[in-house]
Amino acid sequence: MMSEKEQRRRQMERRKAMKRKKRRKALIILAVLVVAAAAIGIVCYQNSYTGIVNKGYSAQKEKAYEKAETYFKKAIAKKPEKAEAYTGLSKVYIAQDELDKAEDVFLNAIDKQTKNADLYEACVGFYMDTDQKMQIPVLLEDVADNVAERLGEYIIDGPSFSLDDKETFEEVQELTLKSHEAAVYYTTDGSEPDTESEKYKEPIHLEEGENIITAIAVNKEGVPSLPVKKTFTVELPVEDAPAVSPSTGQYSTATQIEIKVPDGYEAYYTMDKSDPTTASTKYEGPIDMPQGETIFKAILVNGKGRTSGVTTRNYMYEPE
Repeated sequence: MMSEKEQRRRQMERRKAMKRKKRRKALIILAVLVVAAAAIGIVCYQNSYTGIVNKGYSAQKEKAYEKAETYFKKAIAKKPEKAEAYTGLSKVYIAQDELDKAEDVFLNAIDKQTKNADLYEACVGFYMDTDQKMQIPVLLEDVADNVAERLGEYIIDGPSFSLDDKETFEEVQELTLKSHEAAVYYTTDGSEPDTESEKYKEPIHLEEGENIITAIAVNKEGVPSLPVKKTFTVELPVEDAPAVSPSTGQYSTATQIEIKVPDGYEAYYTMDKSDPTTASTKYEGPIDMPQGETIFKAILVNGKGRTSGVTTRNYMYEPE
């Protein structure tokens, strides 16, 4: 017959065995739960915005562009306010040399979300990366205050002009352009300047007539301002009506008519009572006065085509 001590020992061993069994069961259950949680986490991550974006980048890296495009568009549909997927989609198009489509990714989104500073910032990054910096001032023109505050470093003030374009000048002028940015570029033919245009180094000489000056300031990163365009008018004083000799009167001996032509001018005349223009007879030298009555009219024309007043003489030549 088993002793009492032996019975207690066996009971203790059975209890320990049961505890070990329960512990193993608990560990198995815990492992199953951990695996299940991990699987659920993986599934959730793969279907999350970040997971979908990362799938897009992975597909792009493998040059599976259609697949990458699908992932990025799916991410955009999931969270249209976030910029990462737009950037990823633009890179898919860039990789296929479709810059216009890449640009439209941002512009179409910005049209719908005009106060989304993240989208503007991503678009600026696209222009910087693709060397289209001239588009940045156009993008940031008249943006919402929050966008302007975020991207203030890309909003460049245009250069200042030393002359007032509302004034008409009677002398040739020297125009100075100023900017606190790294450089100023300008054109004189009405076209919009870029960094390949004339770089401002010294005052611009304004000639007689209309002078169209369009200028941009460019910072150290190569980001330009919007162009500033001004038209300056220089109208040099025109000579008064020309001096014509002889004076009005009756003549009985052969006489020549002369026009005094200042330097830089040409003279034109008529003898049929009409007012002269540049289409009239050009004065080349003294003119023999015709017999009978002659109404002689003359003008001066400067190098810019501006005309003086008309001088009129009434001659009566009757030879003896």
